[in-house]
Formats: sequence, structure tokens, C-alpha cells
Amino acid sequence: MEGVEKSRTRRARMSARDMAQIAVFAALIAALGLPGAITVGFSGVPITVQTLGVMLAGAVLGARKGTAAVVVFLALTMIGLPLLSGGRTGLTAMAGPSAGYLIGWIPAAFVIGLLTERILPKYPVALGAAINILGGIVVIYLCGTIGLLLRTDLGFRESITTNFAFIPGDLAKVAAATVVAKGVHRAYPGLTGA
Repeated sequence: MEGVEKSRTRRARMSARDMAQIAVFAALIAALGLPGAITVGFSGVPITVQTLGVMLAGAVLGARKGTAAVVVFLALTMIGLPLLSGGRTGLTAMAGPSAGYLIGWIPAAFVIGLLTERILPKYPVALGAAINILGGIVVIYLCGTIGLLLRTDLGFRESITTNFAFIPGDLAKVAAATVVAKGVHRAYPGLTGA
């Protein structure tokens, strides 16, 4: 009986630690919105640092916890907290052209987390960067393009070319997320729980 009780306690402790990690990364995504946003082009979609937090959530926490952190963050914005860059709430952002990009954060964190779990414990930098590009750029841009097509008068070509303004900054975020994830996984192996 004592062994069963220890097992339950260990699972409860892990569960509490998982929730704490999810909360910390949701807070990190919120904090990365503090510098504000820069709106470029004619689409009305802002450039933010918050996608770095999405990449880090997946790359550091893995698919399950990383996706949960993004969902918690987006849920907080949907209930009216102004946590998106520029002090926007999820309700105002979902009514605008950036809705697809925000929705894309969820599958982005999942894809990054799932593929990152597959390359651990080594976390090769080139492969980690490729994973962050796939999830943090390709997935988000795909969802964002669909959102632009549904929410604006932009045509297919304009919706795709709008993303070009984001590429330099997003590549810098990929590099930062990859370096941080490499260091974290070296210092704390098994953090993803996979």
C-alpha cells in the first residue's frame, strides 16, 4: 500500500510541477508582449516578440505542456485580459486580420514540441532550428494566410506576400529559441516528460 501511495504522490507532484511550468510559459508569452507591436504593410497584422514565447514553449516543454501554455495564454486573452502586444485582448485580435496567426500559435507549439521530443536528449542545433522554422514560421504563416483570406479583402497572392515582412524577425526568434532550448535541455534533461 505504501508503494501505491508514493506513486500517487509522485504523480500529483509531477502534475503540480507541470502546471507550474505551463503557467510560467504562459506568463513568458505575456511578458514578451510588453515591448509592444509594430504594424507593417497594409494587412494590419503586427510584428510581435510573442511568437518567440510560442516557439520556446514547444521547444522547451514539449508538445503537451507547450501547447497547454499557449492555450492558457490565449484563454486569458479571450476572457478580456490585455496580454497581447499593444495591450490588445484576444477578442479584439480575433475580430481582426491577426486571428489566423493567433490560432496558429496552438498547432505551432504542438508541432515544435512533438518534433523536439523526437530529437531529445541530444537536441542538435541544426535540427532544432529546422523544427522551430517548421512550427514557428511555416505553421503560423499558413494559419495566418488562411485568416487573412477569411478576414480581409486581400487576394491569395497578397495574403502570402504579407508574410515576407515577418521573415527576418522570425528567423532571429528561431535562432534565439534554438539556442535557449539547447541550453535548457542540456541543463535539465527530461523536461518535456516524453
